[in-house]
Amino acid sequence: MAEPPAFLLALSGPSSSGKTTLARLLRDVLPSAYILHLDDFYKHDSQIPVNGAGVQDWDCLDAIDIPALRSALEHIKTHGTPPPDFVSKEDQNAVGECGIDGAVVERCRERLQEFFEANKDRTQRVAIVDGFLLFSPEMKDLGIRDQFDLRLFLRTSYATAKQRREARSGYVTLEGFWQDPPGYVDDIVWPNYVKDHKFLFRDGDVDGELDEAVCRETDVHGMPIDAEGDMGKVLEWATETIIHNSLQ
Repeated sequence: MAEPPAFLLALSGPSSSGKTTLARLLRDVLPSAYILHLDDFYKHDSQIPVNGAGVQDWDCLDAIDIPALRSALEHIKTHGTPPPDFVSKEDQNAVGECGIDGAVVERCRERLQEFFEANKDRTQRVAIVDGFLLFSPEMKDLGIRDQFDLRLFLRTSYATAKQRREARSGYVTLEGFWQDPPGYVDDIVWPNYVKDHKFLFRDGDVDGELDEAVCRETDVHGMPIDAEGDMGKVLEWATETIIHNSLQ
């Protein structure tokens, strides 16, 4: 007998904005949750696009196996669980310490448990989908963005993204290991982020305010700017957003 359908919770935003950290925290505080990472749907290393300078671009849409991603999301919608042959390589990549107060985690866990207990008719498995490129216009055109029941957008500054990304040792890939070459954030990561997400911001300025009208139209919930750099505040915001959107 198939499991009940899962509620699809999407976490997106720029590289190094804390998406994977938040996904793992939410998995710990939600009564029944599991994670899919967009990074688990990269194409084979030899299929990753190469830019004009001969450098692979892992931060663009063409690096993602969209049919495989769509199939996995549809399976979850139907069966409530990931495809039986799905294996995550992303959990082999370290995310580092998040420095969050344990009391905040426990408070969020209690809030969510109380909510689910009071709303047992809405209790479902939660599939947390974490990825740098889930809400772009192209993802809507491809039928991916509308698959999600709740969309949370994290943000961070260029300086923070650059510092965090360049501090990473590298990434496990399908066929080996990738390490960003010098200048990768400035040449590829940040320009791609701006191109794919400026539509969410006023006047296209990703360092400015989110465009509330666009966020309402796309049903994207943007992280408060004052939560940047404080994963405790981010977790509290995500918790309250989940509760207020009722998981229905």
